[in-house]
Amino acid sequence: MSKTLLRTAAVAAAALALAACAADPATENSSDTGSTQSTPSDGADTSLTDIQDAGVLVVGTEGTYRPFSFHEDGSGDLTGYDVEVVTAVAEELGVDVEFQETQWDAIFAGLAAGRFDVIANQVSITPDREEAYTFSAPYTVSTGVIVVRADDDSITSFEDLDGRTTAQSLTSNWHTLAQESGARIEAIEGWAQAVALVEQSRVDATINDKLTFLDFAQANDASGLKIAAETQEQSLSAFAFAQGSTSLADAVSEALASLAQDGTLAEISEKYFGTDVSS
Repeated sequence: MSKTLLRTAAVAAAALALAACAADPATENSSDTGSTQSTPSDGADTSLTDIQDAGVLVVGTEGTYRPFSFHEDGSGDLTGYDVEVVTAVAEELGVDVEFQETQWDAIFAGLAAGRFDVIANQVSITPDREEAYTFSAPYTVSTGVIVVRADDDSITSFEDLDGRTTAQSLTSNWHTLAQESGARIEAIEGWAQAVALVEQSRVDATINDKLTFLDFAQANDASGLKIAAETQEQSLSAFAFAQGSTSLADAVSEALASLAQDGTLAEISEKYFGTDVSS
C-alpha cells in the first residue's frame, strides 16, 4: 500500500470528518438580520468596534451537536465545548454573548445575512472556506484514529489494516480511508455500532476522528478499547466570520491565546474530552 496514497486519504478524511458537511451555504437564502456588524460604504473593517459598541457578540451555533453545542437532557441550558470556549472569548473581549441556534444547512447563510457575528460550531478550516470566510486561530485540533480492542497489538499503523476488517459508515470519509488502506468494510450505521462490533471481536477495527473516541470514553467504559494509530495530518477547527472581519477575528485569536496561556482552554477541553484538544 503506497504511503503517499495513505497520506492523501488521511488528509481528506481528517480535514473533513470533524466538519459538519452540507451543500454550499452561499447558495442558501436568509432574510433574517440582527447582527451587530455592518459594512460601511468605504469598505472599512468595523467588525471589532461594532461588537464593542453593541456590547454583545452574537454567535451562531447548532445547539444539537454534542459535545460541542447542545442542551443537556435535550431541554437544559445550552452548553458544550464550543459554547464554553466562545463564552470565555467574549469575556476576554469584555462583551456579553448571545446565541442564535441555527441548523447547519443554514448557518453560513445566517452569517452572510448578518444574523450573527461568528459561527462557533466546529467549523474545520479548508481551502474553500478560507476563500469565503475569515477565520480565527484554531481552538480544536484532531486527527483520524484507528480504534481496536485493548488486547490487540497486531495493528499499529494504517498499513496494518490491509486485509483486515473495519466497521465503517458507507457515507463517511473514514470509509474512504479504510478502503485506501486495504481494509475489508463491514457497513454500519454509526459509531455506537462500530464500537460494539470491535468489542465483540466481530471486526478488527474502526476508523473515526479522535474527538469521537475521546467523547465516547468520557461517558462510557472504554477500557476494552485503545487507539492503535492516528493520522499525521490534523484537522483544525476555528471560529468563522464574514469575509473581511479581520479586526474581530484577530481580537478573538488574541483572546484564544490568552485563554490558552492561563489554562482555560485546557480546562474546558479536559471537561469534555479528558485531555487538551485545543492545540
